[in-house]
Amino acid sequence: MQRKGAWAEWLSDSFWASVSPRRAAADDEPSFCPSSSETETESEISRQSLLFAQLSKKEVDLDELRKLASQGIPDGAGIRSTVWKLLLGYLPRDRHTWNEQLEKRRAQYMAFKDEFLLANTSEVSRRVEEASKRVKEVSENDISGSLERGNAALGEHPLSLGQSSIWNQFFQDSELIEQIDRDVKRTHPDMNFFCGDSSDAMSNQESLRNALIIFAKLNPGLRYVQGMNEILATLFYVFRSDPDDTNAAWAEADSFFCFVELLSGFRDNFCQKLDNSAVGIKSTLNKLSQFLKMHDPDLWHHLEVKNEVNPQFYAFRWITLLLTHEFNLADTLHIWDVLLSDPQGPQETLLRVCCAMLILARKRILARDFASIMKLLQNYPPTNISHLLYVANKLREQPSA
Repeated sequence: MQRKGAWAEWLSDSFWASVSPRRAAADDEPSFCPSSSETETESEISRQSLLFAQLSKKEVDLDELRKLASQGIPDGAGIRSTVWKLLLGYLPRDRHTWNEQLEKRRAQYMAFKDEFLLANTSEVSRRVEEASKRVKEVSENDISGSLERGNAALGEHPLSLGQSSIWNQFFQDSELIEQIDRDVKRTHPDMNFFCGDSSDAMSNQESLRNALIIFAKLNPGLRYVQGMNEILATLFYVFRSDPDDTNAAWAEADSFFCFVELLSGFRDNFCQKLDNSAVGIKSTLNKLSQFLKMHDPDLWHHLEVKNEVNPQFYAFRWITLLLTHEFNLADTLHIWDVLLSDPQGPQETLLRVCCAMLILARKRILARDFASIMKLLQNYPPTNISHLLYVANKLREQPSA
């Protein structure tokens, strides 16, 4: 067993100090640069061939697909969209049922749009307008000039706070849509794909907006929580970039269902009522703390005992947004290849990646105090993503430091 406090060669500074070529790219859109290493290139070609072979089978071997995808899906292969749909359970293993499944789910999504975005919105507006007219008529006919509550139905009164009140629903919907609109417009401001005045960017924003509103309507107990737009945007970008035109055209529907599936494993982190429970975000952050303590007790002591830098100060965003804010989109896609490949769900892998982020920055952390540590971790420095994922995988194999 490795001596406590002794660090293996795979944590050498010469590895983690180098920055991924993708991270250093200055292009507006994600730059998928091939590795300069001939061995790595050959490995990617081999993995790409194996992935294509799996996707061509009558029945996909999910265990083998997870194993291949966990090593990274080659960017230029154009198959990430299909692989992610399989990993998230949106596509069944039987390849011959894919078209039938997709048609069924896409039709279901169109029904959701009709119910929650078209018919429902029109009905709410119509009822609000009618209620306004009735309230106005009663007010005009009342000689005293005061409106008696009994002259207007409780659910139609503009001051009614009842759950069944059409006004309450109208104001809640307006607030929800306003918040979603605000967040969608801030999604990846450095990418023309999402931001700008182009018709494509506006169409992509509209797709995010639609899917988030429908999700909130279908999940009234959770509704929309700030940051969900970042998670959905990652899925939508991958699906909208599918080389198959039909699949790309249905990216909104496909990303919605995959978003629902992905969020099901992290739902409790978004529910404020569960914050202090055994399944809430505070419990998840405590797991990260214990994980770091187990693998690097000295670093844990410096962070949480000496400087009182608790995980909720920096890792809350890491975990709830699945690292979408800490890395550019190109690197995020590679991290998600690994997260989605875990047969037990992405939560444990995510915690390993977060722990690896701390370990790779340990020298900088150990040399700093509270303020400078917070600045470092809230704006995580560029790093070699391949090595980060390598270290995270090593943590699975290493029971202790």
